Amino acid sequence: MQNYLATKVAACIIALALTPALAAASAVEQFKSFVTNNKSAKGEFIQQQVKMVDGSAKISKTANGNFIFARPGKFIWAYTKPYEQILQADGDKLYIYDKDLNQVTIRELGNALGSSPAAILFGSAGAADLDKNFSFKEVGNKQGLEWLEAVAKAKDSQFEHIGIGMKDGVPVALELRDNFGQVSLLTLKNLEKNPALKPDQFKFVVPAGADVFRQ
Repeated sequence: MQNYLATKVAACIIALALTPALAAASAVEQFKSFVTNNKSAKGEFIQQQVKMVDGSAKISKTANGNFIFARPGKFIWAYTKPYEQILQADGDKLYIYDKDLNQVTIRELGNALGSSPAAILFGSAGAADLDKNFSFKEVGNKQGLEWLEAVAKAKDSQFEHIGIGMKDGVPVALELRDNFGQVSLLTLKNLEKNPALKPDQFKFVVPAGADVFRQ
């Protein structure tokens, strides 16, 4: 469960309203403007896992939660339903906390975000970092959103496809397909741009009695 959620953290995040003029811009232009102009955000997400059944896409699992991030490399991605789990990064380390198991796994953040969906959402300091790690192309309009596709330049990326749906300069949907053909869909809502953050907002405190594992 933990490894699966950690890879899907990518799956992950963000948002905020930019100017209405961005609506006329391409999806790639909208997304890069979003990254450049917004350094933090918070909101809610719905994550759905998709499976192909008899040639049709079916939702197999759904999870809900909330997030907050501050670029570069700081975020809290918290699942609240149907289970409680937190993925939290302080810019240096990634903490994965499973409440039911009362267990914390700690990993070095390092370059792990470089070519992952997480880097697109909250790892990059700006558009230049995005261009360093990803190639972008326009996909077109689908279900009322302008879509772009991001392809990691690193050969060892776990994801073969990262789709981002933009609306009025804001990313509101993500489609993530890993190298095993698994697909996750993320819907972002109630997004707030550049919220006030506490100095220790992303400091992780290990819960009392929790087992700690380092990787």
